[in-house]
Amino acid sequence: MMYKLATFLEQGESFLPGNTTQIRLGLMALILNRNVLIEDVPGMGKTTLVKFFAKVTGLDFRRIQFTSDLLPSDILGVSVFQKESETFIFRPGPIFGELILGDELNRGTPKTQSALLQAMEEKHVTVDGISHALPERFSLFATQNPRGQYGTYPLPESQLDRFLFKFSMGILSRDQEISLLASGSRLHKLNDLKIILTSEDLKEFQIKIHDVSVSNMLLEYIADILSASRAKEDQWGLSPRAGLDLIDAARAWAFMDKRGHVIPDDIQAVFPYVAAHRLYSYHSLGVSDEQSKAKNFIHKMSFIKS
Repeated sequence: MMYKLATFLEQGESFLPGNTTQIRLGLMALILNRNVLIEDVPGMGKTTLVKFFAKVTGLDFRRIQFTSDLLPSDILGVSVFQKESETFIFRPGPIFGELILGDELNRGTPKTQSALLQAMEEKHVTVDGISHALPERFSLFATQNPRGQYGTYPLPESQLDRFLFKFSMGILSRDQEISLLASGSRLHKLNDLKIILTSEDLKEFQIKIHDVSVSNMLLEYIADILSASRAKEDQWGLSPRAGLDLIDAARAWAFMDKRGHVIPDDIQAVFPYVAAHRLYSYHSLGVSDEQSKAKNFIHKMSFIKS
């Protein structure tokens, strides 16, 4: 089974050069059935990355384009009165997919953004007082333009805390950029891609990741990280949910490195992507500045050895 992961990563690196880490993090989120936020300026390939994930997994893919006039019902669905039966019939919205692209999420109004909160955390949505289950596999991959750009609304901290990872797109080398300019957009190449990992494969990998062991010493290390984050005046403290996400992400990182146990390096590797957007959103930093400060923070905690 591990050869499928290697094939996935190789295909991703070939299709989207310069994004090795982003492809790895995105695959980890898909396996864990979690949500990802990708922030970068327009034209960097955010949407292309998510479409790549959809194509090579074969998951039921839905795209929601966020605009200032989008309504919650446009996402969740509506109950429509059926005259013949004199009953209301629920017509599900695009949120009822397995892989959701929330394109330019921060161009939606706060009311519309909030329509995603229950789906992101509970894998359910409530319409007219009735709860509707989402598919067993459900991941939201949202993109957003940098804060401060025209027509954007900042995401609330409660929503940021529901994203397992936040990252920006990779930077192409000079040779990679010349190759891109010569070959043109990658979007037309999506049709040539084949399914590499099925929904069943992702579920099997998810079970194996949860079997990756974490020692008591590392649990204490993470508890110390959470506690230290709450003692700083220039940042938000990390929530218990962030701690659980950090454990899951570290397990997935170890699994991708073909290890059955977590080491401190795994925690330090994923920390900037798991924690930066939860720590520094109050200061409206860019994603690179957030992650730089997070790396400095975790570096100061790195004296604890396994």
